[in-house]
Amino acid sequence: MAGRRIGILGGAFDPPHIGHLVVAQEAWWRFHLDEVLLVPTGVPTDKKAPAFPAADRLAMVEAAVEDHPGLSASDVEVRRDGPSYTVDTLRAIAARNPGAELWFMMGADRLPTLPRWRDPGEILRLARLAVMPRDAHGPDWIASVARDVAPGRVDVLETPVVQVSSTMIRERLAEGGPVRYLVTPAVEALLRRRNGDAPADAGRP
Repeated sequence: MAGRRIGILGGAFDPPHIGHLVVAQEAWWRFHLDEVLLVPTGVPTDKKAPAFPAADRLAMVEAAVEDHPGLSASDVEVRRDGPSYTVDTLRAIAARNPGAELWFMMGADRLPTLPRWRDPGEILRLARLAVMPRDAHGPDWIASVARDVAPGRVDVLETPVVQVSSTMIRERLAEGGPVRYLVTPAVEALLRRRNGDAPADAGRP
């Protein structure tokens, strides 16, 4: 396992959509990673409870990445009792992958909050940060903030902008709308099966 390069993309994945996969694939490609782990949160520390149970979200992430050789689902947070803290997740992944170099992915808007996270120094010891520009928070802004909160430990991860959200997908499902092309076919099948409905375009020519 020594020398492996591993990216970590955490999130509720409530449900996982193509935007998540684009980010993971872009990191895998641009940083020459051996693997990107998509890590569904167990008990979030800063958000309301997800709409889908943890087991369902993990199953959907597994389905979403099944055809991509560089992407994998991780149950490290789903299996943990209590809140999901980034530092605990990084410790667990580092323990499972001795000698690996880790990149933790995050949006630029969260970078200034890093000093308020649990054990930020340990986070930076365990992983580099792959920070994605967000709106007005571009690469220059990221570099400026990084000098204060994570000097020498930040890499900018520029990704295509995909205007899809898990909230949008849940709303479409509730309205009986289509989600094809917003999630993978395997994830759509799981969502439809869970809801007990047929695809929204079933029966159309």
